[in-house]
Amino acid sequence: MPDPTDPTVPTDPTRRTLLRSTLATGAATALSLATAATATPAAAASPHPAGSTVTLPLTGHLPTGCPDFVHLPVEVPEGVREIAVTYGYDKPPVPSGTPGNSCDIGIFDERGTDLGGDGFRGWSGGFRTEFSLSRGAATPGYLPGPINPGTWHIVLGPYQVAPQGLDYHVEVTLRFGEPGPEFAPHYPPERARGRGRAWYRGDCHLHTVHSDGRRLPEEVAAGARAAGLDFIVSTDHNTSSSHAAWGPLAGPDLLIVPGEEITTRNGHWLALGLEPGEFVDWRYRSRDEEYPRFVRQVHRSGGLVVPAHPYCPYVACQWKFGYEQADAVEVWNGPWTYDDESAVDTWDSQLAVALRHGRSWTPAMGNSDAHSAPQVIGSPHNVVLAEDLTRDAVLDGLRAGRSWLAESAAVRLELTAAGHGRSAGIGEELAVPADAPVDVRLVVSGVPGGTVRLITDEGQMHQEPLGADGSGTVVWRTTASLAAYVRAEVRHPRADGTPGKGNSMGPDLPWGPMAALTNPIVLRTDGEGRTPATRVD
Repeated sequence: MPDPTDPTVPTDPTRRTLLRSTLATGAATALSLATAATATPAAAASPHPAGSTVTLPLTGHLPTGCPDFVHLPVEVPEGVREIAVTYGYDKPPVPSGTPGNSCDIGIFDERGTDLGGDGFRGWSGGFRTEFSLSRGAATPGYLPGPINPGTWHIVLGPYQVAPQGLDYHVEVTLRFGEPGPEFAPHYPPERARGRGRAWYRGDCHLHTVHSDGRRLPEEVAAGARAAGLDFIVSTDHNTSSSHAAWGPLAGPDLLIVPGEEITTRNGHWLALGLEPGEFVDWRYRSRDEEYPRFVRQVHRSGGLVVPAHPYCPYVACQWKFGYEQADAVEVWNGPWTYDDESAVDTWDSQLAVALRHGRSWTPAMGNSDAHSAPQVIGSPHNVVLAEDLTRDAVLDGLRAGRSWLAESAAVRLELTAAGHGRSAGIGEELAVPADAPVDVRLVVSGVPGGTVRLITDEGQMHQEPLGADGSGTVVWRTTASLAAYVRAEVRHPRADGTPGKGNSMGPDLPWGPMAALTNPIVLRTDGEGRTPATRVD
């Protein structure tokens, strides 16, 4: 999601803004181009003394309808210590309502550009106009490592092309010399000092300077601690480069989990819980049928696949891959807006269908997607029941739906259902005789003047206001014959100060912004019990 300090995007603080630097994805297709680098293979092949440089110009024109990715080959000879790249492109005027030129950039090494291959060395989208990499260091978003001889590729991602086309210019500078010391990554540990089986708070969608954020990793870690979080997941766009920076920033009080946001042209998804340094490719569309391959990759690592902001109203953000292989879905992204409202409605409908057919249901998640100030880290975040504060335990809790979504650490909530001498909590099942009374109990604090909603497969079944101090206990009775599940929402008052009556048919929502939202407690009649959130790929 976008950076409000970028002057090219809207500044309305109530709306999320467009990440214009990271939306170039799709089928990786080479394009034959006329460039100004026709003499570069011979020049690059000549012997060069240490300390010398060679600059290779690459220019060309991309028409509308060009491939999603354009590969510009660069011959790298022996003895190169560092590769430095600068680029730019024209931005001609376009008619109102017509997208102008936008072009991303990255680099692949001599191992090639195959989808999911080993050649990836970095991506900065449109966030940077220059980058460099060497054996021991690299610009954030890029991977330090050997500068081996062979054919490297600058990869352009023209995700918007004006009717006039797009003229690009790239300069690749090869600096010769001794390779220097090897890079030493500092990956975060998989465990922090937990409290045993407990509720842990964490934000699973965050960005740093390693993609299009303006916060350094140390600033993100400090912000997470200030927000009262127990864990975070690093999800920079289309790169794993930040994984190696988190080690010194984790600690007994903060678990940091490696991840990535994969930004395709048919939607964005989060890979949560990757192996340190693991990269997930993004260069495909829904029609390419490559998405399942990368879902399997993440699952082999024990990670989660989470469609992000599925109704985000900007180019390439809307989710088009379906939810069948998702482990959870991000229904709340940053400040509450109408697209979150749509995401919750869709998730709730899918929840009812899954339970009706006896299938696994997909848990909901909420994350800040914070890039830079004033976006607030941890607003919202997930409160997860985990066996301990470890990577695997937190992921297990999220996968099972033993979690609820909170606007901030000031909001506290407990939801239980009890009947026939049994009880269950969020993400669990309660199996009772069909007509046995089931008492649903919700305890809330931290939402002054808020409204509690209890929702089942029939829709909202109970509404109750909270007091001025934001605290309250709500008890409501149902049966498993009447409700397949029950979940809770806690809403702030509307902008006009009223809680809403729940029957508005006008353009304004009948509810204020979300303060908390739970995953369901599943109600089943005896003999129909089934463990939720079991998924087979």
